[in-house]
Amino acid sequence: MPATPPEGLPIVRVALDVPLESLFDFRVPEGLDPVPGSLVVVPFGRTRKVGVAIERAAGSQIAPARLKAIESVVADVPPIARPELDLFDFCARYYHRGLGEVAGAALPARLRQVSRRGLKREKGSEPFIAKKGTGLPRLNEAQEAIVRTCLEHFDGFYPVLLRGVTGSGKTEIYLRLIAEALERGRQALLLVPEIGLTPQLEGQIRERFGDANIVSAHSHLNEGERARAWLAAQSGEARIVLGTRLSVLMPFQGLGLIVVDEEQDLSYKQQEGLRYSARDVAVLRAQRQGIPIVLGSATPSLESFQHAVEGRYTLATLTERAVAGAVLPEVKTVDTRADRPHEGLSFALKQAIGRRLAAKEQSLVFVNRRGYAPVLFCRACSWHSTCTRCTANLVLHRDARELRCHHCGHRERVPAACPGCGAVDLAPVGHGTQRVEQALRDAFPAARIERVDRDSTSRRGALAGVLGKVREGEVDILIGTQMLAKGHDYPNLTLVGVLDSDSALFSADFRASERLFAQLVQVAGRAGRGARRGEVLIQTDFPGHALYAAAASQDYERFARAALDERRMASFPPFAYLALLRAESKKPGEAMAFVKNAARTAKRAAAREKLDVEVFDAVAPPLERKAGFERAQLLLRSGSRATLQSFLNGWKPSLDASQERRVRWSLDVDPQEV
Repeated sequence: MPATPPEGLPIVRVALDVPLESLFDFRVPEGLDPVPGSLVVVPFGRTRKVGVAIERAAGSQIAPARLKAIESVVADVPPIARPELDLFDFCARYYHRGLGEVAGAALPARLRQVSRRGLKREKGSEPFIAKKGTGLPRLNEAQEAIVRTCLEHFDGFYPVLLRGVTGSGKTEIYLRLIAEALERGRQALLLVPEIGLTPQLEGQIRERFGDANIVSAHSHLNEGERARAWLAAQSGEARIVLGTRLSVLMPFQGLGLIVVDEEQDLSYKQQEGLRYSARDVAVLRAQRQGIPIVLGSATPSLESFQHAVEGRYTLATLTERAVAGAVLPEVKTVDTRADRPHEGLSFALKQAIGRRLAAKEQSLVFVNRRGYAPVLFCRACSWHSTCTRCTANLVLHRDARELRCHHCGHRERVPAACPGCGAVDLAPVGHGTQRVEQALRDAFPAARIERVDRDSTSRRGALAGVLGKVREGEVDILIGTQMLAKGHDYPNLTLVGVLDSDSALFSADFRASERLFAQLVQVAGRAGRGARRGEVLIQTDFPGHALYAAAASQDYERFARAALDERRMASFPPFAYLALLRAESKKPGEAMAFVKNAARTAKRAAAREKLDVEVFDAVAPPLERKAGFERAQLLLRSGSRATLQSFLNGWKPSLDASQERRVRWSLDVDPQEV
């Protein structure tokens, strides 16, 4: 039984960002009155932390004499409102993390600092009056019908899956609906998967809504900028929030619309700590707050498409490009068995680039590998550059004369001779963006060439600078990774060449084909968005593959229905629900032993409770060792979301009670990579 506090001694339960699921009881000293949602400073061990007051407590397991007192209430941050606290609570329960970890993920680091300078409290902004008249782009019939239908359902929860071919004008629909939310005195949240998509989109929003307060929220902001954006959304000063996945947990004063652009993107799933799906949390938030939500994509996730097929979402479709005269690009395959690429480039692709240069049009060469080459290889003894901390190859970065691991960040100098046999004949094998860039410079010495990947755009503002040069026509050939596959609009870009896409055709990941199809459609959509028709060349050893045929015809529904039939037969999402236990340890065999023991416990629990939960065998993941840790994983599957959650609630305490302290483990609900 909880200890009874002395008469009049108030107790508050506080959520702290620590890896424990429990709340912590603190005594409230005289003169303080923290309400639920207040940020409070509390003593914790030998340090002090900022936590979130969750609720008043009638008693505590801790003896009154041992209860520590709250030190202070953070004065310059208003309490987090009940809808956000309820959202945090749902995320904690569904993703099986502590409520304090959820609050920690939602709060900017600046606001979690015990000692910091005060932050200015914002006042609410004036109601926004939308600009009307001939200055707005004219909607076509399909766009007009979608906007009209959404406006008819603007007063309640209304989930819309907006499937539109690339260049069909989905953004204009977003802007019209945002304008409606602002006219009603509400706020709008526009989620994008990556920071690289925000500069151009932010420019469009600021041009349209110059009178409204717009803030960006993403991980590239400094601590002060992110804290100010968070407070502006909470106070209502920010009328529009444009952000990546972290912004779905931000507080709002009067949220009236959520838009999730590129809803299928893997970036919406957090892969560390609180492993939440921002898209799924956004749908839940819209449902709980009774507001419309639009999920937009040229290639929706199969889960969202199935929801639309079942009638849970309204399906809205745009089949034509919005610009008059603009048509979808012609997509063709280049059979690389006959036209063998040199330095990654086939003869057909080089010819096509040459024609674009002569016509003063732009080309994009898409390769999903940064660096110079995937591996350094010795022809004498077959040694190749591997990471000592991961079961992965080291990638050659020629400009920095380094070998780098793209998984753990390990770097080392390029060896002068083979570490295996001493031979000096070391050759790069494979084609990263740097190697393709050099090959293009050799083939087209007069061309203006720019490369866009994580290495070339690591400096703040570098990406926006390169993309600005492309828009101004100062670039002839653009080389890029998936950062360029979506969200960018360049009317003079008429050719896209796709390199190295075959590896995804035979992946063990059941989602690999879905991602490849989406990637091909998205990158193909960069071509021919103006008056001139674009051309897409996909280099492949398998030109007759059905996936390439579907991509060539831009027939999403044909691909989706075939893929859904396969998923249904195999009992994979969206027809089943998954959870993945991941474990890692520096001691060989420990992680696998932990996971095998967890599997035995899980199978016994499922049998005892007679639950429809399938427990697979413990296996090593594709990347068995990372950053010096050996890894293992265990997949669980059920035909019912509720059944899986009930099972996890009963099974997880046995994992928490494990004595394997050297094993780090995590539970991933609805994993995107298995």
